Amino acid sequence: MNRIGLIAISVLLLLMLAASTLFIVDQRQVAVVYALGEIREVITEPGLKVKLPPPFQNVVFLDKRIQTLDSPETRPIFTAEKKSLIVDWLVKWRISEPRQFIRNNGTDLRNLENRLAPVVQAAFNEVVTRRTVSGMLATEREAVMQDVRARLADDAKAFGIEILDVRTKRVDFVADITDSVYRRMQSERNRVANELRAQGGAEAEKIRADADRQREVIIAEAYRDAQKVRGEGDAKASALYADAFGRDPQFAQFYRSLEAYRASFRSKNDVMVLDPNNDFFRTMRGGSGVSNAPAAAAPARR
Repeated sequence: MNRIGLIAISVLLLLMLAASTLFIVDQRQVAVVYALGEIREVITEPGLKVKLPPPFQNVVFLDKRIQTLDSPETRPIFTAEKKSLIVDWLVKWRISEPRQFIRNNGTDLRNLENRLAPVVQAAFNEVVTRRTVSGMLATEREAVMQDVRARLADDAKAFGIEILDVRTKRVDFVADITDSVYRRMQSERNRVANELRAQGGAEAEKIRADADRQREVIIAEAYRDAQKVRGEGDAKASALYADAFGRDPQFAQFYRSLEAYRASFRSKNDVMVLDPNNDFFRTMRGGSGVSNAPAAAAPARR
């Protein structure tokens, strides 16, 4: 039994020793082999690898995928016009020189990010101060990102990394300036709205005046045509009366007297104070021309 136990313990120790000498390199990682505290080898190819057992050699793995560094804080940057802007940015990077990376930053990626963030912010400060607000917001935004990336190239080599891309996520005014800009924009929009209302009011008055003028013209022309038609009708009526009365003057006189009576006594409340011998009542009294009136009127009525 002692011999079997010794064999089992020996096999177990051999397995543990073999396991300590084998390691697997993932395709997303870089393996750095240390020998007595110094970098002995950097393995970039994935697969099963062999090393000496600890403490002779140790292995540290680094992530070789693309990393993203966001701006940790927003600080105002002055433009060439001395205007304060808030620039939020991000940087895409990955490890290119594992030895250099470990010498400068160790094996923790957060150490690199803490050191890289101020460098990127300083590069943005230097580039933005030479641009105007309009350039930062629109026309020169791409050029700013390219300039920052170019300025980070040397620092990136010192860190053992490669800068793949630099982007600005947001470019905006600081809070107090933003409020002032919004108020100015609101005032400008109100001014434009008032101008449009004034122009609309002027156009409305113009249209209304033109409509009133056309209405007056139409009414005047209609009145003129009506008067013309009325005049023609009165002329025809006068001609007919003259022709009809000319055939029998006595009847015409009698008819005019009746029309005068009708117009004078139209209402029961009409009162006339006249001398009974007035010529106005001559027809009623049977004066001259009245005795012949019925004889003259009879043929006309038939």
